[in-house]
Amino acid sequence: MSEIKVLLVEDHEMTRLGLQLVLEKAENIKVIGEAADGKKGVELAKELNPDVILMDIGLPEMDGIEATDLIKKSGSQSKILIYTSREGDDDVFSALSAGADGYIMKGANKEQLVSAITAVSQGIAWLDPAIAKMVLSNIQRHKPVENKTTTNSLKYKEYNLTKREYEVLCLIADGLDNQEIADKLVVSLSTARAHVHNVLGKLYVANKHQATVLAVKEGLV
Repeated sequence: MSEIKVLLVEDHEMTRLGLQLVLEKAENIKVIGEAADGKKGVELAKELNPDVILMDIGLPEMDGIEATDLIKKSGSQSKILIYTSREGDDDVFSALSAGADGYIMKGANKEQLVSAITAVSQGIAWLDPAIAKMVLSNIQRHKPVENKTTTNSLKYKEYNLTKREYEVLCLIADGLDNQEIADKLVVSLSTARAHVHNVLGKLYVANKHQATVLAVKEGLV
């Protein structure tokens, strides 16, 4: 695996130092720059072209969500992993809507942090387990089942999903397993598995968790 170039965007000096020390000990990860505010983070993202940007939300000059939005809209190929202590609905969904590729809490251990950086560098969406539960809960709470089978923009067609595959994606986002999907759609388990396989393939994701994250980010559910 080639070396993953990381840019740290964090206003607390001691936190940056701690991250630097942790990541220096990780294989295949190199910190190539640091920024103490969002504005500088945007500038360094353009200048250094890192593989992954570890981005705090509560930053001076410009917060991490606005910085993420600007970096993504600039056409940058850098992946952005939000690294924060904020876990409220507004922060999480605003970050994902801005284009963040992952969301990890500052209480995560070294192994989780390295795994998250590695995953997003490979184009795999990553959510902190606690955040993933909150996302699923939010979807289930605010998206009635009867409204999930259609979407005004028919955006699911952009991913070449059929209407039935979109239904399956919505059920995946609700946290249903394959047997529950089969029961809900009144089809065999093998048919449900085939639909799930097709959905994951068309979304270019490896598992249901990643499918849910992508669906939330893209406004599919």
